[in-house]
Amino acid sequence: MIRSMTGFGAGHGAASGEEVDVEVRSVNHKYCEVKVRLPRELAALEHEIAKAVKERLARGGVEVAVRRATAGGGLAPRVDVALAESYARAFGEIQARLGLPGAITLADVLSADGVVRLEERTVDVAAAGTAARAALVPALDALVEMRAREGAALARDLGARLDAVEAMVARVAELSPRVVDQYRTRLQERIAELTQGMALDPGRLAQEVALFADRTDVAEEITRLHSHLAQVRALLASAEPAGRKLDFLVQEMHREVNTIGSKSQSAEVAGIVVALKAEIERMREQVQNVE
Repeated sequence: MIRSMTGFGAGHGAASGEEVDVEVRSVNHKYCEVKVRLPRELAALEHEIAKAVKERLARGGVEVAVRRATAGGGLAPRVDVALAESYARAFGEIQARLGLPGAITLADVLSADGVVRLEERTVDVAAAGTAARAALVPALDALVEMRAREGAALARDLGARLDAVEAMVARVAELSPRVVDQYRTRLQERIAELTQGMALDPGRLAQEVALFADRTDVAEEITRLHSHLAQVRALLASAEPAGRKLDFLVQEMHREVNTIGSKSQSAEVAGIVVALKAEIERMREQVQNVE
């Protein structure tokens, strides 16, 4: 079944105290273009992540956002023990010299300037990389699943439009021979009116009708349209990426319908051609989102 190019997936991974969240979004694109946003400390993973995405997706503009989710926002308290000891000795000396009552508490020492400070937590790059890889897998799984669901909806819509196009093509095939018969009748009546009852040259009449039939014959176009429609149906049922092929076939269908329109000498056929163009244009819009 075909897949859409739009989707979203998210995943979470953890390894040795490092936690990483990954979000993957994809939209329409002619090729598979991957953009990866990473924390500075994980920049070396960019190529690996892009490669993993391309192994799962054939087309689409894909954006991968990787974020470290380690508790504490990556900050950790650091205690300067030597400085704390110096503060404690100094507080004791001051208390003894001034004869101040009470006891020096831990809170007194920890609140002293410079004893406790928040520093950026040291990143375990190897563990963070492992967590990122673990998070990428479910994110891509969810993205692919969503693209498959969207693709199933696209396939149903395209299938219904194919039915409509096939019905209209069948109607054109039915009407085309009648156009020649109608032309023969009109030509006979016109010649009879102009010659006022004089005998007609049946050979000359047949030649004119044959020339008209050749100019307005759309049998080849209808045959090619049936072939294109069959190929589209086969691609909709295929497990392989089919977006580019579908885009090409829809363009070819539009070209054949244009040719039928240029050959048409029937108002009814001309009306069907307009409806065919509109339906094929809707198909083209849908196909733009197929992987």
